[in-house]
Order: sequence, then C-alpha cells, then structure tokens
Amino acid sequence: MGFKRLLASMGAGGASVETELAELNVVPGGVVQGEVRIQGGSVDQQIEGLSVGLQARVEVEGQDQEYKQDIEFTKLRLGGAFGVRAGAVHVVPFGLEIPWETPITMFAGQHLHGMNIGVTTELEIARALDSGDLDPVNVHPLPAQEAILDAFGRLGFGFRSADMERGHIRGTRQRLPFYQEIEFYPPSQYRGLNQVELSFVADDREMDVVLEMDKKAGLFSEGSDSYRAFKVGLHNFHETDWAAYLNQWLAQVGGQRNWL
Repeated sequence: MGFKRLLASMGAGGASVETELAELNVVPGGVVQGEVRIQGGSVDQQIEGLSVGLQARVEVEGQDQEYKQDIEFTKLRLGGAFGVRAGAVHVVPFGLEIPWETPITMFAGQHLHGMNIGVTTELEIARALDSGDLDPVNVHPLPAQEAILDAFGRLGFGFRSADMERGHIRGTRQRLPFYQEIEFYPPSQYRGLNQVELSFVADDREMDVVLEMDKKAGLFSEGSDSYRAFKVGLHNFHETDWAAYLNQWLAQVGGQRNWL
C-alpha cells in the first residue's frame, strides 16, 4: 500500500482526513488509484468539496533570481458536498489520471534527484481550504522514452541531473506550464562536447524528443546544428536503432566542429 498523509484536523473536535495511495509506481498516461478517508470528529460537519491533484516543484527563472514553485498541474473533484457525522468514517475512492506530459522521476530503478511529483488532497469546509502534505509518486518512463534513455547509456553517456522548468518549448505539443530537462555528460570519444540535454513532450500517440548540446543562454535555437527535435511514435519506436541515430547526429556536428 502507499503512503498515508494526515491533513490537519479542522478545528477543535473537527474531522481529520487521510489519503492512501494503492500504488506508488505509475507511468505517463496511467492512473494512480487511492482513497481519501475522512474520520468524523466529535461534531457533525458539512464538507463542501473534496479534490485530489498532481503537484510538481518547478524551477522558475526571474530577471535576477531563480526560485522553486509548487504547481498543481491536474485536479480531480471528488463529487459534491456531503455531510460527515461525528465519529463516522467516510471513504472516497479515486482514480487520478497521469497526464502524458508528466515528467519522469525514476529511471533504471533509481530516483532522479530533484524530481518531486506527488498527489495533493484538498478539503473545502466552511469556506476554507485544508490542504495536505504531498504523497509522492514514482513516475517511470514510457517504453519509447526508455528506449531513448537506454540509447544514451549504450553510447556511454552518464546521467548528470534533471530539473523541471517553468516555460514552453517552442514547436512542441506541450500543454503543461513546465517541462523537464534531463542532462547527460558525454564519454571521452565526444571530447568537444560538454553536455546534452533531453526533453520529452508526449501525448497518447507520439512524443516530441528535443535534444540540445552545449546549451548556453542565447546561443542555440531551432535550426542550429546543436538543436534537434524529432517525433517518436509510442507504438513503433522499436523500428529505429536510437543509439545509431544519436551517434550519427553527434558525429555530424562533431565533424563540422572538428571534435572527432
């Protein structure tokens, strides 16, 4: 069973709320199942609304500073108003859909440092909102995403870092207000290369894959040899040797810049 988080008790003698996730491991496009258990306090209470959602901690770049912001990027309202009698238990099951664009937080059995995504619970009572702690979920890559990630590993690239940034990647199908960047450091044969950054933007049929090497502010844009965006079908991705595809691009750019 999943984590249990207790919302703050809603006033003296008030009800308390606990959210339990049936399964912590999910994939984009999947569903996280769980239930919200409301334990009645010493008095009857009227609940005006109950909802669950997904939240991510995202980097935001300002003019002179960077800071973290919690963004709720999907929300599910669980029915309408209802009453909770003193001492009674009210259980509300839910199935919360994971958007296809949801960043991954796990790869090869390891948590990607800095990736914080989880389920939030919000209870509305007496014109006030009571929000609970974040119940973390582990978002694993889709098979097509895993194929691209494995290709970097086959070429000798190592994982360096991952982050989620507020903003939009031009020319993609992105709908969420933020995106993920996964950064790799190169093996020795790509001696002129400092790093490669990878982003996925998926829907239910295919995904945009965005690659950028040696990223520096204001240096690269669509159309440059250091930027590549292509589409990958979620069901026919296995028809391509992705390690060979990536190596060809890297070798082409490296040859033009006398890396190799």
